[in-house]
Amino acid sequence: MKKNMGKADKLIRLIIAAVFALLYINGIVDGTLGIVLLVLASVFTLTSLVSYCPLYAPFGLNTCKSKTIK
Repeated sequence: MKKNMGKADKLIRLIIAAVFALLYINGIVDGTLGIVLLVLASVFTLTSLVSYCPLYAPFGLNTCKSKTIK
């Protein structure tokens, strides 16, 4: 897998994942919506850790700064 996520993208995903987890833990969101948010939080965390988003690949998106060799 080639990395396709930049630092800002990873940070935003981790912040969103933390917010989702806190909403569930504090009981603000529960039930089916709470479970969905927990799943999304885990996906955001995992994609941030591996620096790869599978949804970016089909669309050719890449937020990672590439190093050019001269």
